[in-house]
Amino acid sequence: MSSERQSQPGSFLLSHSVAAYFLLTFAISWLGALAVAAPHLRRREPLPIITGILMFPVMLLGPSLSAIFLTWVAAGKPGLRDLFSRLLRARIPPRWYAPLLIPPVLVLTLLLTLKTFLSPVYTPNLFLMGVLFGVPAGLLEEIGWTGFAFPKMYSRHNPLGASIALGLLWGLWHLPVVNYLGTATPHGAYWFPFFLAFAFAMTAMRVLISWLYINTKSVLIAQLMHISSTGSLVIFSPPAVSASQEVLWYALYGVALWIAVLIVVKKFGTRLSP
Repeated sequence: MSSERQSQPGSFLLSHSVAAYFLLTFAISWLGALAVAAPHLRRREPLPIITGILMFPVMLLGPSLSAIFLTWVAAGKPGLRDLFSRLLRARIPPRWYAPLLIPPVLVLTLLLTLKTFLSPVYTPNLFLMGVLFGVPAGLLEEIGWTGFAFPKMYSRHNPLGASIALGLLWGLWHLPVVNYLGTATPHGAYWFPFFLAFAFAMTAMRVLISWLYINTKSVLIAQLMHISSTGSLVIFSPPAVSASQEVLWYALYGVALWIAVLIVVKKFGTRLSP
């Protein structure tokens, strides 16, 4: 009887592992962000920008810790070995590293086009230290999104649909800190339009990350694509835009990413693989 009882949590998580992952991830991340913001909320003060920035490192614990914990509970040491082997899988065909250039090329092309035809305010920045924002986000988040959640989601559903669903949840996960992303922070009355534009772009980026993973089974390449995405946005985001202008260029960036997704689907189909 005792062995049966001990197996019950693992059996439950095996049957509901995706739901358990998202519940635990959102709980850790959002409650962590709330804990950082709580002193100001108790005093009914507006959150300083630095507090908004500090909320994000705490949120990164949600996707990574949830994935490691649930893998250990449901699959034990063999599951952890499999997860970490995919984190270290760097020996893949070199052509799969080329898509890492998609985010910087699209961001720069878009901003230079807007600068030329719309306003000099869209002149790209060159904040090279911005890559440091991308590294922890990519390394920690993708342990969960790509290492744990996505393989379970696309094994049961169409890979394209699974990646879009994951992208929407990924966008929603950013909600507590979305007002502190970009350069026109806080976004004031434009925070919700900015959230929609951000989620629109990130859902497309999630499809591209999933496409790389499906064809390589490498979580490392997903981490690098995430770093490229976040790093490009932080490095090149124009510093002088208003909130409404930031909404515009993020939305257009989303359109550009979805065009890239359409090209991928045209070539690889909805399974995102040959």
